[in-house]
Formats: sequence, structure tokens, C-alpha cells
Amino acid sequence: MQKDHRAQVQRVLVLTLVLNIVVMGIKVMVGTLTGSLSVLADALHSVTDSANNVLGLVTSGLSNPEPDRDHPYGHQKFEALGALGIAVFLGIACFEILKSAVGRILNGSDPVQIGMFELWLLLMVLGLNIFVAFYERRVGRRVGSPILIADARHTMSDVWVTISVLGGLVGVWALGFQWLDVVLSFPVALLVFLSGWSVLQENLPWLVDRMAIAPEAIHDTVMQVPGVVNCHSIASRGVLGRQVFIEMHLIVDATDVVTAHAITEAVEDRLNECYGPARINIHVEPFQYRSDEISYGDH
Repeated sequence: MQKDHRAQVQRVLVLTLVLNIVVMGIKVMVGTLTGSLSVLADALHSVTDSANNVLGLVTSGLSNPEPDRDHPYGHQKFEALGALGIAVFLGIACFEILKSAVGRILNGSDPVQIGMFELWLLLMVLGLNIFVAFYERRVGRRVGSPILIADARHTMSDVWVTISVLGGLVGVWALGFQWLDVVLSFPVALLVFLSGWSVLQENLPWLVDRMAIAPEAIHDTVMQVPGVVNCHSIASRGVLGRQVFIEMHLIVDATDVVTAHAITEAVEDRLNECYGPARINIHVEPFQYRSDEISYGDH
């Protein structure tokens, strides 16, 4: 059974929520002081960071890996749903960046008034975002939390947005190039979109019960266990490295229940060693049910 890391995940989310609120407040202040639409748009993008943290706190509280009567397979899809919510926020952020850039091209804007004080504030914001992104990603990988990994990816998109805005403002401050903010917004929007697409690719297989492990690989592993005669009708779902569910029909070289049980336990141990954490359901059949159909859809 997978270890419950929800308390640690929630502590990380609370800390990053506080830092993201600070970052958002600084950006709003700088945008107001300078009259920079790009900084205000960046502050709007930062709103999604805080919303993601709140979403993560809710979903991680629901994603208990321990099964109960109503959820015998655990609750981990709640966390995957939370990660998909972050993908939606990334899409909204991408749209807002593009809308702001196009609006400035078509309608123009007042000149941006920027000084060293505002630039230093944005550098401090950049440092906070980088810390949050790497901290969340490190903890998320250590405990296997998709919500932290997805939120770290979103925060990295905010890092790129801030770098773009900061670069544009430096150009405005040093060279008077007011158009730099707009030009740099388009590649940043693309990076935000790609981050959201990556989150979707990582979490959709979990939600739609896509095959987690090639049935041929499971078959080869099981057939190496002494006493196994045949293994067929193999199915798997979940996410490898997070938690997988494996089902199969098994024929064993045994004439009594005790021996058959010992062989199936050896199979479970081998599969958990190779693909765990895993929950495995084995249906033992008599010898005449032997089949060459490894998985469903094989002919």
C-alpha cells in the first residue's frame, strides 16, 4: 500500500500559497507604480498560482491512498483531477497573456515609467518564484505527488513570464524600447501552453484507465516465477511509480490450495518488486483454461 504523504504535501502548499500571495502583491504594486500593463498582466497570472495552491490543498486532502467502503481503490484520482485543474489555469494564463499583448499592439498604451526600485522588486519576485518552483518539484518527486509537480511546473511558467516582463522593462528603462514587453509576451505564452499540455499528458492516463504496463512485460516477469504454467488476460491501469493495479488469470503447477496460494504470493512479490507500489488481483484457473491470449484484444 502506498504511503500517505498528504500532510507533507499540504505543508508545502501552505508555504507556497503564502509566498505566491506576497509575489502577487509586489507585482500589483510595481504595475500600479509604473503603469506597466505587462506587469499587471503578470500579476493576473500570479493569481492562478495562489488558486492552484488552494486547489491543491483541497484535492490533496481528498486523495487518501487508503481504500474505504465507498472508494475501495483509494482516492488518488482526486489528486490527478487537481493536476488537470492546474492545466486549465495554465490555459487561462496563456489566453490572458496573448489578449494583453494583442490589445497593446492594437490599442497602444501609455509609456511605462520604470526605475531601479521597481526593477529590484521584480528581481526579488523572480528569486521567490524560482525558490518555490524548485522546492515544490523536489518535494513532489520525493513523495510522488502529482499536484506538487504540476504546481511547480506552473510556477516555472510564472518564472518565464517574470523574466520576459523584467527583460522588457530593462529595455524600456535602458533603451526606451516600449515594444519589448509585447514582443517577449508571445514566446512566454507558448511556454505556458506547453506546460499545461505536459500536465495533461501526465495525468489523463490515470483518469481514463490507460494501460500502465505493457502486458508482454508483465507476462515475461510472471513466467519467470517457479510453478507458473500459464499467464493470460492481463490488464493494468494507474501510473507506474505512483500506483498501479494489475489483474490476470494464472495457471500454476499445484494440486492443492496451499501450494497454489504460495505461487500466487511469489508472483505478487515479483510484480511489486518490478512495478510497485501495486495492487494485484490474480484469478487462479485449472490447467484446461490455458490460453495464449496475453491481454484483451490480442488475437
